[in-house]
Amino acid sequence: MSKNINVALIGNPNTGKTSVFNQLTGLKQKVGNYPGITVEKKEGVCKLPRGVKAHILDLPGTYSLNTTSLDESVVVELLLNRNDKDFPDVVVVISDVENLKRNLLLFTQIKDLRIPAILVINMADRMRRKGITLDVALLEKKLDTKIALVSMRKNTGIEKIKELIADYKNLSTKPNVDTTVIAPDYFERLKKTFPNEDLYKLWLVITQDVNFMPIEKKTIPDTSSFSTKSKSELKRLQQKETILRYQFINGILKEAYKVDLKVARGFRATLDKILTHKVFGYLIFFIILLTIFQAIYDWSSYPMDFIDEQFAAASEWVKDSLPPGVFTNLIAEGILAGIGGIVIFIPQIAFLFLFISLLEESGYMSRVVFLMDRVMRPFGLSGKSVVPLISGTACAIPAVMATRNIENWKERLITILVTPFTTCSARLPVYLIIIALVIPEGRFIGLSYQALTLMLLYLIGFMAALFSAMILHKILDIKSRSFFVIEMPNYKLPLLKNVAYTVIEKTKSFVYGAGKIILAISIVLWFLGSNGYSDRFTKAEDLVKQRISEKGFTVYNQEDISKKMEAYRETLEDRQAMDRSQLLDSLALKKDSLEKRAVRQEIASFKLENSYIGNIGKAIEPLVKPLGYDWKIGIAVLTSFAAREVFVGTLATIYSVGNDEEETIKNRMAAEVNPGTDKPLFNLASGISLLLFYAFAMQCMSTLAVVKRETNSWKWPLAQLSIMSTFAYIIALVAYQILK
Repeated sequence: MSKNINVALIGNPNTGKTSVFNQLTGLKQKVGNYPGITVEKKEGVCKLPRGVKAHILDLPGTYSLNTTSLDESVVVELLLNRNDKDFPDVVVVISDVENLKRNLLLFTQIKDLRIPAILVINMADRMRRKGITLDVALLEKKLDTKIALVSMRKNTGIEKIKELIADYKNLSTKPNVDTTVIAPDYFERLKKTFPNEDLYKLWLVITQDVNFMPIEKKTIPDTSSFSTKSKSELKRLQQKETILRYQFINGILKEAYKVDLKVARGFRATLDKILTHKVFGYLIFFIILLTIFQAIYDWSSYPMDFIDEQFAAASEWVKDSLPPGVFTNLIAEGILAGIGGIVIFIPQIAFLFLFISLLEESGYMSRVVFLMDRVMRPFGLSGKSVVPLISGTACAIPAVMATRNIENWKERLITILVTPFTTCSARLPVYLIIIALVIPEGRFIGLSYQALTLMLLYLIGFMAALFSAMILHKILDIKSRSFFVIEMPNYKLPLLKNVAYTVIEKTKSFVYGAGKIILAISIVLWFLGSNGYSDRFTKAEDLVKQRISEKGFTVYNQEDISKKMEAYRETLEDRQAMDRSQLLDSLALKKDSLEKRAVRQEIASFKLENSYIGNIGKAIEPLVKPLGYDWKIGIAVLTSFAAREVFVGTLATIYSVGNDEEETIKNRMAAEVNPGTDKPLFNLASGISLLLFYAFAMQCMSTLAVVKRETNSWKWPLAQLSIMSTFAYIIALVAYQILK
């Protein structure tokens, strides 16, 4: 008969905890190599020997039960509340063999809570290279527990972990350390007052109130009125506890853990000197970024062109294969056009996630965090703020949540407020399509202008975040002081499996998340663009044909017909296979075909302009016209508040309504002209205006929602929305007026 048990995975950051979780559950979780990557518990199921099914919890990384941040408090609250549905039957403490001393501090604290605990020592494959020898049997005896020596890189030891979890009832729950010796009289009074409560659990409840925030006390008496000691006195007792535990740990490791100091350790030190150098460190990071953005453009161009052409062909095939009507138009002009506007950017987004994952997996990202602490300090932030800011290149939502590992409230609030300036992957489709339209394809010292423009946009976003932080630091009247501490993990070759998981899951999440929104908006936009209420919409065909007979085609269509006729004439003359009468007949047929197509296009354009969406666009056009936008771009900007990437999908849908030509979205946008000047709508001035608007605007309602949740107030997200949007509008206005 099967039985369900709760298993909690707990450990310091960078010990491989999430890798163990992946192996146990088979779930594809994010595996990072810098502190703060896991900010919420993750869940999965694992089948164990003897028919036991384990509910596995991957809890946030923590160095001890003396919490200093929101994510660490999740661990303590769970371990103190036996009534919680997720309270663990057994805790698996993940440690790494090179930092065992520090990891055992957390293990002894958990064991002193009298919860069955297993010690997993990861990265066993590095022992020989680092000159480490470990007496596992002696360590098990001294710690009074069971130990699994594993290597997630080599996929060894996972079955041992499963066996120990299944046999958790035979684990000892005897404490490792008697903490009462740090203040015998104090603990004696505590015992007399609460005779039925565990002393160490009571001690944690009291000290967590001092350290960070009140812990839930559903099953533990409120001790706040009992404690007669000041915060500073409790802090000193806490330090004594830590010293006592390390004395216990040192005594054990002196016998069971040996390190050959003669083993060479120079490679990491040498590399650190270079990568964290106060000059060369920044230069190397800058070169890496340039290389990444150049690769994003060069490597993804072929698959992007292929995807764009396939969606255009698919739309045309639907129109040719299905009976004419509303349903066919919905699929071809609404759904396929909208989704195609996002799917085309999968290659570039996948490459972005690939490079970020490689930097994290290799251990380099922690060096970047260390480097950037020097930059952050003058702006009122610390290096810990870099973790959310870098995470923001993927998505602002998890980046805002990642601020939970910043213990200082002022720094955390400022980081939350400025993180949306960081260029996220949702902005990438907007940047890429606009850059492709308005920035030439030339190169400078081997780097394309387009790649340099993209990198400049990322830097502009980052600098905007820093300067905003500096202003907020001066404005916000919050007294605080903090210290920056970060662990430098070992360099390692990235695990291809983990990198692949990250790229696939992140890209899939982006596409599915954006796809749902875009599908819904595309259908609405198609309906609004395909229907209207005025006579100008219902009688569009007669009105357009009358205008053409009186005034001729629009300048754009007239030039297009002339160019294509000239090219067709040259093609026929090159063949030299027909006489003059045949040549004239062929040219007449071609001209007739082009003119019919031009009529259809002008009717479709006229109907779109007088449709529901056209009327909405015309209403907001006075607001966006000073920025160089027409009503179509205005609609796209408006709908992109749902999600930034919707901008491209919206334009793809709008330009597809009534269009019966097999043409890519990029070509349609390039062919769009400004009715007032008959010049391309997407030119350098309007393009730069759009790029700068999206660089600074708060264009994501999901980010607003998560900021409200993290700050527990609508004041901050509404301030973000109004200030960032106003600033973006002003910058875009100035840029267009100067460049036009």
